[in-house]
Amino acid sequence: MILDVENEMKRIINIVKNDQSANGSWVYPFETGIKTDAWMIILLRSLEINDEALIQSLVRRIVSKQEENGAWKLFDDEKNGNLTATVDAYYALLYSGYHQKNDKEMLAAKRQILALGGIENVHLFTKIMLALTGQYKWPRYFPLPPEIILFPLSFPINYFDISVFGRANLTPILIVGNKRFSLKTTRSPNLQDLFQSRENEHQDDNFWNESAEWRSLSTYMQQAIKSMLNFPANIRATAIKQAEKYMIDRLEPDGTFSNYFSSTFLMIFALLSLDYSKSHPVIQKALTGLKSMTTLINGQVHMQYTTATVWNTNLLSYALQEAGVSFEDTTIQKANHYLLSRQHYRYGDWAIHNPNSLPGGWGFSDLNTMHPDIDDTTASLRAIHRAVKHNTSYRHAWDRGINWLLTMQNNDGGWPAFEKNVNKKLLTYLPIEGGEYIFLDPSTADLTGRTLEFFGNFTNLTSNHSSIKNGVKWLKQNQEKDGSWYGRWGICYIYGTWAAVTGMISVGVSPNDPSIIQALNWLKSIQNSDGGWGESCNSDIYRTYIPLNASTITQTAWAVDTLISASEKTTSEIDAGIQFLLTASKKEDWTKHYPKGQGLAGEFYMHYHSYDYIFSLLALSHYHKKYK
Repeated sequence: MILDVENEMKRIINIVKNDQSANGSWVYPFETGIKTDAWMIILLRSLEINDEALIQSLVRRIVSKQEENGAWKLFDDEKNGNLTATVDAYYALLYSGYHQKNDKEMLAAKRQILALGGIENVHLFTKIMLALTGQYKWPRYFPLPPEIILFPLSFPINYFDISVFGRANLTPILIVGNKRFSLKTTRSPNLQDLFQSRENEHQDDNFWNESAEWRSLSTYMQQAIKSMLNFPANIRATAIKQAEKYMIDRLEPDGTFSNYFSSTFLMIFALLSLDYSKSHPVIQKALTGLKSMTTLINGQVHMQYTTATVWNTNLLSYALQEAGVSFEDTTIQKANHYLLSRQHYRYGDWAIHNPNSLPGGWGFSDLNTMHPDIDDTTASLRAIHRAVKHNTSYRHAWDRGINWLLTMQNNDGGWPAFEKNVNKKLLTYLPIEGGEYIFLDPSTADLTGRTLEFFGNFTNLTSNHSSIKNGVKWLKQNQEKDGSWYGRWGICYIYGTWAAVTGMISVGVSPNDPSIIQALNWLKSIQNSDGGWGESCNSDIYRTYIPLNASTITQTAWAVDTLISASEKTTSEIDAGIQFLLTASKKEDWTKHYPKGQGLAGEFYMHYHSYDYIFSLLALSHYHKKYK
């Protein structure tokens, strides 16, 4: 087996080395379904930009993803298809002009839309997109006053209590929603026949998912606005102006708003509602920035939600070094030089809740310069750690990164993704689907576990350090009853359990600790007969472990790496997992493309084309080091 492991490691290393870009990075695709493809077509047609080559290529990809029943899915085992994805696709194909309502595939899609509940039951973000483009009536009122952006930080609820990724999307929505802005063109299709109820005058009855708690909170905010005696009479206009400034101040070098497709899409419509012309330089640069994020997947053009270049690069650099590639190797030198150039020197919104730290983190995407995250920071530090003692530039980067990480720990002991202590449960009452995922940035098992793993394996922090003790305490308090942990940014319980267990063991928690034993027993109990592991994206939706009924390379690598970390001797479960990794790499089936990441439950899933290489290489390397 050891010889087979070595050969598989060499195979992956050769592939990865050959795939490296000239600047040292890896630009493997960040694939997120067809939503961004569809919305890009809708955006281009709305702006009356006839980029037919791009539109036709996106149309081809969307059509190729349609299921036999006429629907589109977010993931392979999603029953019957996904209503929102199907509406996104149907609308884009119609608006493109290259498909008509009476086409066979369009008739099948319409049948599925009506069977799944009609257009009135799509996800809120698609409702907003439909309202922006004249296909859905804006409701009579917008539930969140734009004046919230003016609330001082001392208020019980203020704008910076909302997560940074929530603010990125909410800011343009505050503008267009309160203006009830809509833009149609001569090419706009008519989607009224997709309403199951056919009673369009009642559309706004189910636009917002309001609760009694939200109505009470909304009343409080309205009273707070009226009490602002020092604000000008035209406070609404002041708030709208501040929202515009918030977006413009956070444009990245490529012109996109926070380097996200959705926030940039929404920003363009918000600027149009503020009387920017379609040809305004800010809008044109934003559009060019979006176009630059296209990628090729199996010969088809895909509009990425963002790039994953820094994330790909830091993980691959580290994985290669774990597999025995020297930090002096040209591949590693180029990769780490790229990473050094992407460390942040600008203050971002994270400094609102953490004002006493210098910048020092890394972001996820290639041109992200102001919203770093914990995961990319620990991953980048892992990648450069061997160079620190040989180069002062890396030493300075290391010190700044460590300092930023330590200061970003939440008061509850865990680590968030982007911002410190952004976890006010009141915000979950906002009448927006997925509010828990969009508006909060709480401590999570995956971020906390991976941060502990970094500190335990790559720094001199001991188990007695307060940050370590508090992180371990948070993980133990947030373990599921079955022994697993929920991972916020991966699928899902296997991911969280891998991060938590490897993190705790790296900082000195004994493999015989009851929490570790329970976690390992849970992992062993869900191993498949082929030796692998596989978890469904449905776990994310139902917040309980749901098996995929198939094994995947990445999830098997997470699971077997967890077992390796806690076992001094190899076991039958470990050997079976390693054997699966050796054989599965030679097969090509749907499990290779199954999403391994999540952004928004039931709405947004991510397939990282680098993951099978990264995590298989790490698991094989750790197996080889420990048991050879």
